[in-house]
Amino acid sequence: MANALKSRVRANYRFFLPYRLRWSDNDQYGHVNNSVYNFLIDSIVNSYLITHCGLVPNDPNPTKPIGLVVSSSCTYFSSISFPEVVDLGLRVNKLGNSSVTYEVGFFREGEDAVAAVGGFTHVFVCPEKRRPVGMVEEMRRGLEGVLVQEKAAL
Repeated sequence: MANALKSRVRANYRFFLPYRLRWSDNDQYGHVNNSVYNFLIDSIVNSYLITHCGLVPNDPNPTKPIGLVVSSSCTYFSSISFPEVVDLGLRVNKLGNSSVTYEVGFFREGEDAVAAVGGFTHVFVCPEKRRPVGMVEEMRRGLEGVLVQEKAAL
């Protein structure tokens, strides 16, 4: 699996968001701290959901299903650090009735090789009961815009 992720290039992703790393993003070893990767993954996913899928942050009367993270991961191939600009690439690997699995590639500005690949799975639930429900059509249509279906191996 790690070899497949390491071979990812920009063309494998459908939506991009640049991020200028901050001094505080680095850890004592001079590279971006693991927790920052998770922050950036969450940022690009929610940016996409807001701009393309109808997500309304802090909705005072949430009636639409909400997405809860049920799993997350990140695999690192090379270090990134301040003051670099990182291009975050987003794709959806799996789109179910009530769940979606996102993948985010981390690319140094101007480079095609991936530095890291991470992501998480959202399960959409009823805001009150927190039980899985189907996602709304606007959300599904937006997510289909970044869905990548891998060709099956022969």
